[in-house]
Amino acid sequence: MKGKLTAFLTAVAVALCPFMITACSGNGKTTVKLCEVTHSIFYAPLYIAINNGYFDDENIDIKLSNGGGADKVMTSVISGSSDIGLMGPEATIYCHVEGQRDYPIIFGQLTRCDGSFLVGRNPEPDFDWASLQGKHILAGRAGGVPAMTLQWVLNQNGVSTDDTALFDTSIAFDAMVGTFDTDMSIDYTTMFEPTASEYVALGKGYIVASVGEASGEVPYTAFSAQKSWLNKNKDTAKAFLRAVLKGYKYMTENTPETVAKALAPSFVGTPETSIAASVKSYVAINALASTPVMSKTSFDHLQEIMENAGTLSSRADYSLAVDNTIAQELVKELGL
Repeated sequence: MKGKLTAFLTAVAVALCPFMITACSGNGKTTVKLCEVTHSIFYAPLYIAINNGYFDDENIDIKLSNGGGADKVMTSVISGSSDIGLMGPEATIYCHVEGQRDYPIIFGQLTRCDGSFLVGRNPEPDFDWASLQGKHILAGRAGGVPAMTLQWVLNQNGVSTDDTALFDTSIAFDAMVGTFDTDMSIDYTTMFEPTASEYVALGKGYIVASVGEASGEVPYTAFSAQKSWLNKNKDTAKAFLRAVLKGYKYMTENTPETVAKALAPSFVGTPETSIAASVKSYVAINALASTPVMSKTSFDHLQEIMENAGTLSSRADYSLAVDNTIAQELVKELGL
């Protein structure tokens, strides 16, 4: 357990540096550097906000980068390379357990369950999680919320994850699809949308289950920023989250086909039909949080999942790790 936590924090602690006040861009807008954990339709409200001009309405110029994993996103936030990180809350929890002074704070939840789908090599219309005993499963990075949530689901269904050769966390998140594609010894892997649907469309595999449906409600992804940045940029953080929530409202008030058109500029090369199918998949499992307010109950459930995975030596203090002030103000303002 200590080794997993140390490995995560070694990456994060590369460059603790003084905070940076958000800068103004040349067009007079406030520049916000946002690092996302991966690029997926799972985070549709964010891309709708970008493409529909909701950030423009808030006088914000978004500089979006892809971290390729929560540990790398947190490193970017703590080093000052990014102002805000979109990642699993586990990254923030690790920092609090380690006792960092300028610690990250979660100020808005985006998704409420695991957004990955279990992909196998054959169709399984009568899939049973218990059937995965003894199978080689590509689970994601050790200590990351995708791997830990999958581990929770497997354990709850009586499947052992003690054999690390079978419950495989050796492959980096952004290399999982390519590894599954080439290594036929792997029976299953997890994929987010639109990757999962695209993989199926190519005839390479089959979606057999939703991890999110099986795991139940978990605060899966949220927006975090360092305490020092939030203290200096509360108005910017509020404007940022307001734009994202407008994207959420747009998604709930329109058909998947209409939403797909709004998302298309963020997924160049992906057919709108595939984007719409991905939207339907996430709507079906109620993946998006209906409120940006993160509850203590769901936060503690995530820590329970982390304890099950053996990655948590002690629990983080919810009152320090989560600040719902901005989220609560916006829920009232936008009528969510």
